[in-house]
Amino acid sequence: MNPAPLAWEYPSCEGAYVIARRRDPQESMIESALQPGHFIAWNQENAFVADLESTERGIAAMVANAPQRATSLYETFIAACFLKADQIDSEWEFGRFIAELACGWIGARQAAEAGAESTVRTLLSWMDRDDYGFFNDLGSDASKVLNGPGLAAFEKEVRGRFEEDCRRQKDQSGGDPRNRWGQILMSIYVQKHSVDEYLAVAEQAGLTPFDCATVASMFEARRKLGDALRWIERGIALEAQHPLGRNAECNLVGRRRALLKKLGRGQEALESAWAEFVKRPGAFAYDELMGYVPKRDRTGWHEKAMKAGGRGDLASLIDLLVKVKEAGRLADRLEGANDRELEQLSHYTTEPAAKALAQSHPAVAARVFRALCMRTLKAAKSKYYDAALAHLKEARKCYLAAGLEQKWEGLSLEIRRDHFRKSSFMPGFNAVISGESAPRDASFLDRARRRWAAKTTV
Repeated sequence: MNPAPLAWEYPSCEGAYVIARRRDPQESMIESALQPGHFIAWNQENAFVADLESTERGIAAMVANAPQRATSLYETFIAACFLKADQIDSEWEFGRFIAELACGWIGARQAAEAGAESTVRTLLSWMDRDDYGFFNDLGSDASKVLNGPGLAAFEKEVRGRFEEDCRRQKDQSGGDPRNRWGQILMSIYVQKHSVDEYLAVAEQAGLTPFDCATVASMFEARRKLGDALRWIERGIALEAQHPLGRNAECNLVGRRRALLKKLGRGQEALESAWAEFVKRPGAFAYDELMGYVPKRDRTGWHEKAMKAGGRGDLASLIDLLVKVKEAGRLADRLEGANDRELEQLSHYTTEPAAKALAQSHPAVAARVFRALCMRTLKAAKSKYYDAALAHLKEARKCYLAAGLEQKWEGLSLEIRRDHFRKSSFMPGFNAVISGESAPRDASFLDRARRRWAAKTTV
């Protein structure tokens, strides 16, 4: 009778590694996914990381029933990823994945009921010895997955480092009081929902609009909306003092409106949204405005917004009018723009406008399609010539639908005169002029089938 297979042996949770008598089959999957010796180019990173994520899911599934095994595999995976780091070109997605592995490792350690202090010491040692920057944000991420004892141990260690850095910086000019450990400490207090402790660190480092927004979120989670509003308003005041400073992108004004509405002060929120729309009219500001307008009043406020929107920049106004399907107003505004203005606009703005007007206002749509084509030709962006030809074909269709044959002929002569040297464009251009479909290169599979047919002909 054959002896029973030897049981798997894994590193203990306290770091005392035991040599396994047999290799864990999951390790082979890790090694295969990492493709040792194969360089990963920047355009291969997404697919590469997707394979790694699939492998990690297999380890995550073990945590509930075999947490020690999962812990060991996470450690092996992290070590292997650092070894792979020199064989990958673009490291953003890869670095994010390694940080996620570290968080998975924390979860496995906790499931194995490993010592919190040991987990934290190991985590900090990884952060200290990270030569690639993969763990730059790991402190904030770890604070979200650490359990109560782990978070307490992490807080103790991080606070010590924060205070040491602060003491060191007292003797240095130009030091940043909002150091790495201060940021991590504040993320811990966010998880603890401790406003006082968060503010003690934030005010020592220098309060920012982002801090005000964070404190407001903690108060809002407690349903203390009045306190949340006061902190949002404080953040807005700080932004006004330093409009280009750190963390000036928290949308505090929008959050203030939302809180006003929750507090039953909807009219104030509406007035604020209207002031914002008048200042910067556009599709986003319109959506924000209409979110505070009572349903019964929306028709009137829509007309009011359309009249005020005419004072905005051309691109924002086009986006707005396309969104609200105001074809007449859109046509009037585009008709007043010259060709140079239209050609300077992004195709993301003008292409939807041209398509929206093709049926109802073909003459205006023709000018916009013309601008799309000329923008590409004048920039000599040969890889977009197919799009330019498509826009030219639509321009021809719209010119003819509007009875503007002479305009179309004039555009044709202009392109032939100014762009006849663009050899990769002219064959398609000639096909459009004649009303035919532009010639298309045979696809890879079509060429393969033709060549194979020649080989198999009897």
